[in-house]
Amino acid sequence: MSSTLAVFDLDGTLVDTPRGIVETFTAAFATMGLEAPRPEEIRATIGLPLERAFGSLMGVADDDPRVAEGVRQYLSAFREIVLPKAADLLFPGVAQGLAALEDDGVILAVATSKFSASADALLTSAGLKHHFRMVVGADQVAHPKPHPESGQVILRELGMDGERAVMVGDTTHDLLMARACGMRSIGVTYGVHGVEELRSAEPTWLVDTFDDVLDRIATASVRD
Repeated sequence: MSSTLAVFDLDGTLVDTPRGIVETFTAAFATMGLEAPRPEEIRATIGLPLERAFGSLMGVADDDPRVAEGVRQYLSAFREIVLPKAADLLFPGVAQGLAALEDDGVILAVATSKFSASADALLTSAGLKHHFRMVVGADQVAHPKPHPESGQVILRELGMDGERAVMVGDTTHDLLMARACGMRSIGVTYGVHGVEELRSAEPTWLVDTFDDVLDRIATASVRD
């Protein structure tokens, strides 16, 4: 049987970074002398590329110079706030689970709304980077999630088709990308988006833990 490809989101799926992301956004706004948005407003932007998130939170266009400054401050604060504790932020079962999938011959990749350098740094700090054949960040595509381009790049580069792939993510952005690529999808309920929001994107499966993710990948016949 040909290999299965499992594509993972990063924030809120593999690493419990949402609280750190809120802290990082807050620090970025403070550095610029601006009042920070409420935590729930920041959380609502998780899963979007940084420019879109800052543009939305500031109420300005994505190409506004203040957005570029916000992104710079965010990336600096992220290195200080989140990266040092990345290994402690892994969701239960992630480290062992990824190793088990790799041992079973599953091809692993990441499609994230993070910039590629930040994604690589987070995966490296968390001790996960070596598991993944590819990592595609928002700055490596013209149209980030929920547009299908990130998934299409991974499928093309790894020589896979959507019928042999499954996307795992905690937001509708991940699930909508998967559908547009012809992938099955696993929505995880322990991340940013709630159950009803995830259901609105019609995932193939909804699960509550990373162990459940492993069970779905291991037992599902991904359109043999």
